[in-house]
Amino acid sequence: MNLVLFDLDNTLLSGDSDFEWSQFLVEQGVLDRELFEAKNLAFYEQYKAGTLDIHEFLDFQLKPLSRHARKVLDEWHADFMRIKVRPMMGLKAHELVAQHKAAGDICVVVTATNSFVTAPIAREFGIENLIATDPEEIDGEFTGQVAGVPSFREGKVTRMESWLAEHGWGWDSFEQSWFYSDSMNDLPLLGKVKNPVAVDPDVTLRKHAEEHGWTVISLR
Repeated sequence: MNLVLFDLDNTLLSGDSDFEWSQFLVEQGVLDRELFEAKNLAFYEQYKAGTLDIHEFLDFQLKPLSRHARKVLDEWHADFMRIKVRPMMGLKAHELVAQHKAAGDICVVVTATNSFVTAPIAREFGIENLIATDPEEIDGEFTGQVAGVPSFREGKVTRMESWLAEHGWGWDSFEQSWFYSDSMNDLPLLGKVKNPVAVDPDVTLRKHAEEHGWTVISLR
């Protein structure tokens, strides 16, 4: 039995769904361009630099979900998939997922981006298991708050180990394990698997991968 973990943004996707969701809302006139576009870009730069305050970012990113009915959000998300997401889903990424699924591997998307944005994307890749930052819901509507531990940096390890425990597994339950990621923010989880793979990595992750003899690939 093998375990395969996939980061989503800038790994399976050739872009960042978190960033693009906010941009999509700005372009649709849902969010004020002046107020949100510059802040969205600033948070994205902090993420890439490894300096992001996840709770500050989640307050910014989840608040808009609380201002609109779930039915409306779902309708917007369908357009978001068509306009923004599917163009970022490349052939090589689909082939990599299909290869692991054909081998019978247990596949999981592990992403910092919230589950409202990412659940439909994981399903489109044919991956049933998703560990993401969970927006709090009451009676099916979003509150604008986060539920539980955000799936970010060390939080990805915490959430992943909770998921494994729920299934009666540990890291040593698997003959082989992989984690595919582009980001230095994922170094804590990359260090837990037997086969860490840097995918189109940022400068810090590439250097770390080369120093430790990790596999480096491109899905672009």
